[in-house]
This record gives sequence, C-alpha cells and structure tokens, in this order.
Amino acid sequence: MTIPSALLAVAAAGAAILGGTATAAAQPPPPPPPNCTAADLSGVATGVTAATSAYLFTHPEVNAFFTGLKGLPKEEVRMRVTEYGDAHPQVRADLQGIRQPMVDFRNRCGANN
Repeated sequence: MTIPSALLAVAAAGAAILGGTATAAAQPPPPPPPNCTAADLSGVATGVTAATSAYLFTHPEVNAFFTGLKGLPKEEVRMRVTEYGDAHPQVRADLQGIRQPMVDFRNRCGANN
C-alpha cells in the first residue's frame, strides 16, 4: 500500500467513524418523564418554600434555631442541624414531610441538584 492510499484508507475509516457519530448525535434526546419540566420544578419548589415558611412562622422556636445558623460555616451548620433533629425528632419529621415533594421530583426526574 502506498502512502497516498494508506492516507485515503485512514481518512475513509475516520469519515465512517465520524459519520456514525454524527448520525447518533443528530438523534433527538428522549423526552423527559412526565411532569419534569422547568415549570414543574418551579411549582414544586414554590410549594415546598411556602410550606416551609408557614411552618417556621407557626413554630417560632424552630424559626429562631434556623435563623441563628446564619453566617456559620457549612460544616457547623450541618452538625447543628443534625443535633437539633436528633433532639427534636418531630421537627425533623415535619420538615422532611414538607420537603418530600422535592425529593419525589428529583427521584422521578433524575435531578440530583
């Protein structure tokens, strides 16, 4: 095989590989699961935020605890929240219940953020 014919063979192989990739890349992505649009996320997040706000306003001691975390390092916040939840299991359960729609959305829609 001469150098020009070897180059032609390499070019043909590259075109075949790239051509297959272009065809695969041109296919549209699969549609998202039902109720997984940006609007759905916004609606769920809004509901969770409103419910959290209502809970905190009606539980001033919990509101004071979370307000007092402002400005602390993330690790300390995490530690204090864990300790508070351990000492107040009903509050932990209430807040987990309020956040559950967001957990469900992320699980259903594959959103891990």
